[in-house]
Amino acid sequence: MVRLELDQVVMRRMKEEDIEAVKALIKEGCEGTENRLILHILTRPLCLFVLAIFSSILRCLVHSFILALAIPVFLLIVFLKITMPRSTGVLGSSRPYWDYVGSSYRGAQDDVLENPYCRISGKAAVTKKSKRRIGSKDKDKENSTEKVTPEREQAAGQVWVAESEGEIVGCIFRESGTRAGIGRICRLVTSCWYRREGLGRLLVQTLEHRERESGGHRVYAHIPYPSKVGEAFFRKVGYHQLGEETNDKDEKEMALESPERGFLGYALTKVFYKDL
Repeated sequence: MVRLELDQVVMRRMKEEDIEAVKALIKEGCEGTENRLILHILTRPLCLFVLAIFSSILRCLVHSFILALAIPVFLLIVFLKITMPRSTGVLGSSRPYWDYVGSSYRGAQDDVLENPYCRISGKAAVTKKSKRRIGSKDKDKENSTEKVTPEREQAAGQVWVAESEGEIVGCIFRESGTRAGIGRICRLVTSCWYRREGLGRLLVQTLEHRERESGGHRVYAHIPYPSKVGEAFFRKVGYHQLGEETNDKDEKEMALESPERGFLGYALTKVFYKDL
């Protein structure tokens, strides 16, 4: 496997022609997350109790113990699959899906985040023409026909992509700010070929630097509940789980920044924060 040279990574805003590549990256990076969330909900005590009640009722109607046990579980899984945010949406956001077209950058020149590794090595990261996927040309034409107003663009948020040798190897989603000085990371994904090489840390820290420069003082990150890897990563880069420290400030923030909740009110995400 070729080692990723971090000083040659360009971090820029996503454009419309990048949308299909970003969606594919998210699908690859979040594979299995939805199933783990469903399993997490199914194994909660209250959920097991509700399923047991429905199974008991069905046992009186169905002459098969296995069917009486399996039917409620199957119906609940289908319900959760339909109602839970999809892999192309954004978990932890106030919206059920992400507006990819609205969050695409339309400037003449790329909006680029400063790469600290370039300053250390003295090299300049080179932007190459992005590799296009087969069939993406028609998709781009469909996307470009949508009208994007300034209001929609402001509300859509931002997607930053990490590009190396013309290939998108990572991305980070920042939801549009609803509170002054507060940023929110909704999704962070790196390609499976370039994990554990510092790419995720680079994306988070450069976005934090941009937030600090624009007057931000705190960044939140929403992490899927069963993701131990995601939790360990954000703790490693200096984040703390909201609510771990019991003080008045945390209590006020918990009322304003609550986790995404699913069936029976069980939390689907954990909220982490970092003061800049």
